Amino acid sequence: MDVKTIKKEQSKTGTKVRITGAEAVIHCLLAEGVDTIYGYPGGAIMPVYDELYKFQDKLHHVLTRHEQGATHAAQGYARVSGRVGVAIATSGPGATNLVTGIADAQIDSTPLVCITGQVARHLLGSDAFQETDIIGISTPVTKWNYQITKASEIPEIMAKAFYIARSGRPGPVLVDITKNAQFEEFDFEYSKCTAVRSYNPVPKIDTEKLQQAADLINSAKKPFIIWGQGIILGKAEEELKAFVEKTGIPAAWTILGASALSSSHPLNVGMVGMHGNYGPNLLTNECDLLIALGMRFDDRVTGDLSTYARQAKVIHFEIDPAEINKNVHADVPVLGNVKDALEQILPLLKENKHESWHEVFKAKYAIEFDQVIKNDLYPEKEGLTMGEVIESINEASKHEAVIVSDVGQHQMIACRYAKFNTSKSNITSGGLGTMGFALPASIGAKMGAPEREVVAIIGDGGYQMTIQELGTIFQTKVPVKIVVLNNEFLGMVRQWQQLFFDKRYASTEMTNPDFVTIAKGYHIPAVRVTKREDLKGAVEEMIASEGPYFLEVMVEKEDNVFPMVPTGASVSDVRLS
Repeated sequence: MDVKTIKKEQSKTGTKVRITGAEAVIHCLLAEGVDTIYGYPGGAIMPVYDELYKFQDKLHHVLTRHEQGATHAAQGYARVSGRVGVAIATSGPGATNLVTGIADAQIDSTPLVCITGQVARHLLGSDAFQETDIIGISTPVTKWNYQITKASEIPEIMAKAFYIARSGRPGPVLVDITKNAQFEEFDFEYSKCTAVRSYNPVPKIDTEKLQQAADLINSAKKPFIIWGQGIILGKAEEELKAFVEKTGIPAAWTILGASALSSSHPLNVGMVGMHGNYGPNLLTNECDLLIALGMRFDDRVTGDLSTYARQAKVIHFEIDPAEINKNVHADVPVLGNVKDALEQILPLLKENKHESWHEVFKAKYAIEFDQVIKNDLYPEKEGLTMGEVIESINEASKHEAVIVSDVGQHQMIACRYAKFNTSKSNITSGGLGTMGFALPASIGAKMGAPEREVVAIIGDGGYQMTIQELGTIFQTKVPVKIVVLNNEFLGMVRQWQQLFFDKRYASTEMTNPDFVTIAKGYHIPAVRVTKREDLKGAVEEMIASEGPYFLEVMVEKEDNVFPMVPTGASVSDVRLS
């Protein structure tokens, strides 16, 4: 029975329906609209898996090859679909293996509900087999967590978990369920949660602050917008577009904000951050007004805070009060949902073009193109570059692919050069920088948006951290396209060793296996490219493939990613070489 059937039975008979805690978990998931779960079974969660077996026609369980893979897959699913991702694991090592993905979801504001089994209530604190205090471990990296020890708690806690995960600034929630609670029977009733006492997920917008912000925007001579993932999470893409088009303000993005505004939009001036575009970084310290939309002033964006945008007034549109004045002082903080705030401020704004200010950005871009971009995308040297691989994928996918990147040089190149027409197209590990993210996340992304092409861009180092998820791809036949940019190095660390440690390449050179043979072992078509003349055809074949596909591209071993703002330096000190 599903929740609707249970409610019909209850209204017919006037009595409540008794079910086990394990069955209640499944009914709660169904009531919340969950259709896909990523996980790995074990002893302490076995009763829930037994119920899952009975509901295979309603809930698709994806058996990942590692619990970390389950959380990353759930992240990919959530980021592309806009829904809550769900991961499930057993107690002890199963639960602790979830923690990296949970931490990643916390810092990147990804809505997850993670369910873990736990030893029976009477064994808690006894160091029983596979007992771990996952509540204590996960508290710093979850939005909320709770340990259920009685079956009767399950409906209320599960409802609260989904509400907290998806509301306001989203994030991961962990629910730990003791084994006795999974076996116990109780009278089941379920109601969705719509509010939690003392939790205010969406602050009310202060109209006075909106007017102050509008006055600053209307009087600014050199305003500059930086938008982040808050635009995507708040479903404010159309409002962002209307805002920049009416005001004519140059707008740049953080890596998690990429794709909220089309890459080809004339007011989209590129990426900020350590490896962002030259103009947006440099001109952050020349604008007279900085407008931050749904971004948190991460250190990779700001560089040295003591020199960051000191000349500018700052307007910060933000849903989370904890982010206001945390890193950068806001002259005008605008708390609330960014979609609503942009809708309300738009009538208060004057139309403008800021043509001379745009010319400054264009001049900086010309410098960057000549010194960096041209060499990345259209190299004259013999070896293949990471940039030209991304450009080939752009052309073959017509800028419509979801790009799921891992962490390292290839990530920065993918973020810099991937072109997007559609929102929710750039999926990567931002704040935590988790190597091994991309392969499992691409599985979840494809399942979250099956109608879209999903291409994972991975380095040879990060690929081997979760390479076992090829088994998940083989079993599910999920048609993700995997591109490994192989430079036989831990490339980003090697770049730092070259630039700041006198080329002492300590433990960064990789002796790799035959990736093509490994992919073929999982019955995934696989090709290796070593020459430029073979690249275009190989990428086109990959994109045209109906099933999963593996492409390895051997790229230059010691290419570096520029521009670069060295750690602790001012964004004004951005280097082009």
